[in-house]
Amino acid sequence: MSIPCTVKHALLAVAMAAPFAGALPSLLAQNGHVDPALYSGLRWRSIGPFRAGRVNSVTGVPGQPNVFYSGSVGGGVWKTTNAGRTWFPIFDSQPIASIGAVAVAPSNIDVVYVGTGEADMRSQISYGNGMYKSTDAGKTWTHIGLDNTRQIGKVIVDPRDPSVVFVAAFGHVYGANPDRGVFRSKDGGATWQKVLFKSNDVGAIDLAFDPGNAQTIYASLWNTRRPPWSVYPPSYGPGSGLYKSTTAAATAAADQRSSR
Repeated sequence: MSIPCTVKHALLAVAMAAPFAGALPSLLAQNGHVDPALYSGLRWRSIGPFRAGRVNSVTGVPGQPNVFYSGSVGGGVWKTTNAGRTWFPIFDSQPIASIGAVAVAPSNIDVVYVGTGEADMRSQISYGNGMYKSTDAGKTWTHIGLDNTRQIGKVIVDPRDPSVVFVAAFGHVYGANPDRGVFRSKDGGATWQKVLFKSNDVGAIDLAFDPGNAQTIYASLWNTRRPPWSVYPPSYGPGSGLYKSTTAAATAAADQRSSR
């Protein structure tokens, strides 16, 4: 006698759940914390892209666990849609190959921002020419300004509005320039406002939203220089430190706090 499909499905579900039944009480007893022993067998492995060079920026895509982007310091932007089994270069049509930051808008995953110019202060460093934006998940790109920022360390996008974006601009590595600090756009890159600036020698290297409140933003500023006669630069100039805004950088000058 044949077994109905519904019964088969029920038996299969029970069989699959059985190995985890013993672990369930311990999981619940930890108030939401997972026992490290359950994932201790996992190991990091390289998944590429193997021809892109050094990487300073990677990002996933909300709701699409197998899709992510990788920004190389000399190989442009790469994308995978199958968790790294295959990669595709999606930025080769642009005149710049050095990538400092990549960010996907959480509220519209087709919107991707790229900040060009690596901000990794090392002996070999390549410059960028500002910000780029894609509205079709990396198929096409538009240059959206900040041309003279040269090196970009971080890009973050408001979790509710894909048109609100913040950029940590590091600036020229070999000399002073005014295109440094934190820039904000409220219209998807059509216009930019400098919302945090210390001096022509102090650049922005990192940015982060408060996970519970996107009105609160943290910025890291760094005063360093890449001298041509030294492999590693002096990295302790005045003005470096951590800054905070509680108004989405609308009044950054009033809210900023420095660690120095």
